[in-house]
Amino acid sequence: MKRIITLSLALALCLSLLSACGSKPQESAPSGGGDSAPKTDAAQPADSGASSGEAEFTWVASCANTEDHPAVQGVFKFAELLEEKSGGRLHMDVFHSAQLASDRDCIEGMQMNTIQSGIMVGSALAGFTDELLVFDLPFLFESSEQGQLLCDSEVGKEMLASLDDIGIKGLGFMEYGMRNITNSKRPINAPEDLKGIKIRTMENQIHMGAFSAMGADPTPMAFGELFTALQQGTIDAQENPLSVITSSKFNEVQAYLSVTEHVYSAAPLMVSKTAYDALPADLQAIVDEAGMEACVWEREYLAEAETAWLDDLANAGMEINYPEKAPFVEATKGVYDQFVGNEAGKVSPELLEKVYGIIGR
Repeated sequence: MKRIITLSLALALCLSLLSACGSKPQESAPSGGGDSAPKTDAAQPADSGASSGEAEFTWVASCANTEDHPAVQGVFKFAELLEEKSGGRLHMDVFHSAQLASDRDCIEGMQMNTIQSGIMVGSALAGFTDELLVFDLPFLFESSEQGQLLCDSEVGKEMLASLDDIGIKGLGFMEYGMRNITNSKRPINAPEDLKGIKIRTMENQIHMGAFSAMGADPTPMAFGELFTALQQGTIDAQENPLSVITSSKFNEVQAYLSVTEHVYSAAPLMVSKTAYDALPADLQAIVDEAGMEACVWEREYLAEAETAWLDDLANAGMEINYPEKAPFVEATKGVYDQFVGNEAGKVSPELLEKVYGIIGR
């Protein structure tokens, strides 16, 4: 009940400050960038007597990452496409930097239809569904390209459709990229270098198990608290894709970047199933189309941006190393025994075999 009240108050506050919250993708500006407050309750159609050109439906999207993160830019692109393709009938305001909700509250908001859209890594859904847990297995994917093969396959589409069971509709997969380790202590060249290092992880049992196996002290923490914890030294390290490391400016509080590429972070673009089901069929088709186009746009945007990020981080003073992956793969083999095919992990062995077939392993 407390969480529901918190979400409702947060929504009311953010909507009243809407003009300060919007932005746009770097290539084109969405009409849904937050220039004015929604004209009606976000979960309901506008009044039938609305003036010409006023949106029939107004949605709110929540993103935990900063405004210049590629996936957040992808959500702005989604808002732009919704406005354009619907002729203004469907308008979406986008809130970034966890202004409206954390990842967990965003999921619950979409389930309750107090939030209509959101983007986050599949790992953040671990407490709500087991269907995306396969993405969290350490060193399963050797590259983003392999992760995309799964996302775009029939198996990936089935995984996305499983979100219906928790009251959320998945439109497609954006991505954050491959996850890497930053820390304030030393370069991570081998699993032994992680011994005694307190590393922030998401509240995800597979991630925590993997870092425990490598000798680190995994500590789950909300993303919004992370920068301050690193700055104050209560946490030594964190692990995220380059997209998050750069957009969150972790180089300001972390000296070392180790390119471990231990997990591929797929990021489902989601909408509230209740909100989606309330739309007429033609607008549902527009949401589907705009969602897929936004996912393609975001992946291309990310691929282009990643080529410059390592140079930018090195120029900003970070020490970057590229460890041999074999010792890390060996150290985390037991994680598969722990989380595949048993009650603790709930990763289906049959699904894992399908993934191996798709990525050629």
